[in-house]
Amino acid sequence: MPKTAVRRVMRVSLPVVLIALAGAPESAAQEEENLYTSRIDVRMGQRLFRARCVSCHGLDATGGEEGNGPDLTLGWFRNASTDAGLYRVIRDGVDGTSMVGVVDEPEQSIWQLVTYLRSLHVAVELADLPGSPSAGQQLFAGRDCGRCHIVHGQGGRLGPDLSTIGERRDPDELQSDLIDPSAEVNPRWWTVRVTRRDGSVVEGLRMGEDTFSLRIMDAEEKLRSFSKAGVLSHERIKESTMPSSDPPLTAKELDDLVAYLFSLRRENGS
Repeated sequence: MPKTAVRRVMRVSLPVVLIALAGAPESAAQEEENLYTSRIDVRMGQRLFRARCVSCHGLDATGGEEGNGPDLTLGWFRNASTDAGLYRVIRDGVDGTSMVGVVDEPEQSIWQLVTYLRSLHVAVELADLPGSPSAGQQLFAGRDCGRCHIVHGQGGRLGPDLSTIGERRDPDELQSDLIDPSAEVNPRWWTVRVTRRDGSVVEGLRMGEDTFSLRIMDAEEKLRSFSKAGVLSHERIKESTMPSSDPPLTAKELDDLVAYLFSLRRENGS
């Protein structure tokens, strides 16, 4: 090859090589640092979680119903201690487990999922809260909240088990749950109103449903099954069954109840 041709090839190739080398550190840096940490990113991460992860980790990320996925709300993870490590676990999966990677998702979506998982554990101390957990516990009992909610094995089943609610919800979320319980209702706690062919109506928590039948638990915690073909109609009610406070909670009572609920966690449960 003539020397002039060699020089032309080198002149063309060298910038290409430099561009390639310049791009590599930037890609690596992106993988080590989460640039997607806004509230919108939390919501987008939650959307991806609910689309891809609930079958193993549950809708609230506390673990699947069959125990085949770990609780992701505790602030630590089995196979990662950093955001970058968590990113790689989500992307690549974990060998020898049912955790498969989400390699078909873009980098931004995986980082948003990391942000969402980090948001599930908020390091807030009880001492930082204005309310009194002991006063809140008395209020919880006085308002008969245990009629619907279990706390450490005691209570009813018409509402969520609150034994470790302080690990899953931060104080602001707990306050919102108390003020407006219908703002965000897990499908597990939807109710169904069944109108039978004789015109009578039965209503209860939606325990199971398929193409041909449905099962509910009524206010007496009795399970009832219905054939869809055998009833006049059935209607899903997506609002919370939690009744309004009567009398309404004062600001102090709300603070006390939030403090008590936030104190409910594994290490304090006995």
